[in-house]
Amino acid sequence: MDFNFSDDQQQLRDAVRRWVEKGYSFERRRTIVEAGGFSREVWGELAELGLTALTVPEEHGGLGQGATDAMVVMEELGRGLVMEPLAQAFAASSVLSQHADAGLAAQWLPRVASGEALVVLASQERKARYQLDVCTATSTKTGTGYTVDAIKSIVPAGDAADAFLVPAQQDGQIALFLVERNASGVSTQGYRTQDGSRAAELICKNAPATLVTTQGLAALTLAQDVLNAALCAEGVGAMEQTLALTTDYMNQRKQFGVVIASFQALRHRVADMKMQLELARSMSYYASLKLGEPEAERHLAVARAKVQLGQSLRFVGQQSVQLHGGIGVTDEYAGSHYFKRLTQMEMTGGDTLHHLGTVSAQMRETAGVFV
Repeated sequence: MDFNFSDDQQQLRDAVRRWVEKGYSFERRRTIVEAGGFSREVWGELAELGLTALTVPEEHGGLGQGATDAMVVMEELGRGLVMEPLAQAFAASSVLSQHADAGLAAQWLPRVASGEALVVLASQERKARYQLDVCTATSTKTGTGYTVDAIKSIVPAGDAADAFLVPAQQDGQIALFLVERNASGVSTQGYRTQDGSRAAELICKNAPATLVTTQGLAALTLAQDVLNAALCAEGVGAMEQTLALTTDYMNQRKQFGVVIASFQALRHRVADMKMQLELARSMSYYASLKLGEPEAERHLAVARAKVQLGQSLRFVGQQSVQLHGGIGVTDEYAGSHYFKRLTQMEMTGGDTLHHLGTVSAQMRETAGVFV
């Protein structure tokens, strides 16, 4: 199998990296965090780069690119700690293009592609504990459509989004609905998360909604798999930059008159960080390459990747702090913000134990020494 990137993918990576280096400095990011954790201006810049249109089908104004292109982009955004939730555009385009009817897709996909509409997944409930099939939200069929009653938590950029993909019970099964931000009965309570990004609680009370699909669990699983694959790629970029910051610091910091990078024990720890990064990179590739497979195979592949990413994110972040010493947790230093982001990533989209449960559940028939 050829793991080399095409010339177009390399050019895409270079373009995104240049924007991150010139347009999304650490100082600008801190300004955005202080302003609330989300910037419409930055979202517009991502749209101008064509990133919001990346995975939208060409017939709806998009570029029609695949999961590998999205992975390349997310790695570079992770390297720069970009907070704006571009992965949500990838998830929305996947769900709307594969599960929505032609009319709904034609209404929303061009707006997603242009960056005019930020459509985010609002699926997490307090009692769900990452389980997609746990859904207490309800929907009611009316003469003109549907209404939804729901409370959803930790919705990315929830109080800035234009519409939400909301799972709710309909006739005894989970269906997926699109709820517009300005619809009656919709309210949000925004807040900053631990890494400085924006999230919100979404409250829908008899809110008008458009049915996306009655096969809501399948659509929801697709959306979450796309988001987790993107998160894996973003984590690889963030870990790569964390490792770079750590090695730069070790080549400057002196102890006993010599740089600490010369100490063999510390060099071994850096080697372990590099090993965890490369393990994570391999599994990120695996997850992205499996996004086009049938649901069961795709979901298991993404869960496997998330297990490795969770282990790697925690290890790289913690070792970086240890090798930096006190400066590694100061707010003024970029390294502490990478540590926060890596820590939050491990808990996003299902933590390591949750995905380990998914993986282990598929091993029962082959587990044991008497197979």
